[in-house]
Amino acid sequence: MIVEAVFVQFPILQSNVLLLKKIEDHHLDEVFEIYNNDTVFEYCGIIPKHNKDTVKNMIGHFERDYNKQSRVKWGIFVVAEPERLLGIIEAMDFNQKVNAVTIGYFLSEAQWGKGIATEALKILLQFLFDDVNVNRIQAEVMPANENSKKVLLKNGFIKEGTLRQSALWAGKGIVDLEIYSILEEDYVRG
Repeated sequence: MIVEAVFVQFPILQSNVLLLKKIEDHHLDEVFEIYNNDTVFEYCGIIPKHNKDTVKNMIGHFERDYNKQSRVKWGIFVVAEPERLLGIIEAMDFNQKVNAVTIGYFLSEAQWGKGIATEALKILLQFLFDDVNVNRIQAEVMPANENSKKVLLKNGFIKEGTLRQSALWAGKGIVDLEIYSILEEDYVRG
């Protein structure tokens, strides 16, 4: 794993359609729109934030976590509108011993069903496999989150199984989690 590819300079990733880049303070209104929506976090271990100052502080926490090399949160933008935040995609739990990383994503509710999460994940996989040389990428999904599972399956992830009553998620209590993964050897470039 080449962690320097991630943490020396904030990586800007893009396809023909989407741009993944750092979330800045001036994106506060869009970040608040995402975090202020209970529906967005129905299947996440994140409690919605209904206070704009709290969300403003969170943007600072994104930077702190990046500097601690524990988590990277990219804003998802359209190339044609590089200041309009559509959602967030992240990589965390960089486990160098087994060369693995965990990913997650969430979009503004207005952006659901448009293929944005699928495309953003495709961009992130290419970066993690080709530039960071990760071997395993995994995601934890609540069993009822059908839309998220579709995004993973479209990108070549395989369901490994269900961890029963395995995690304490904020606002949800103890939950079952399905584990999906893709290995470098499974990854189809193209």
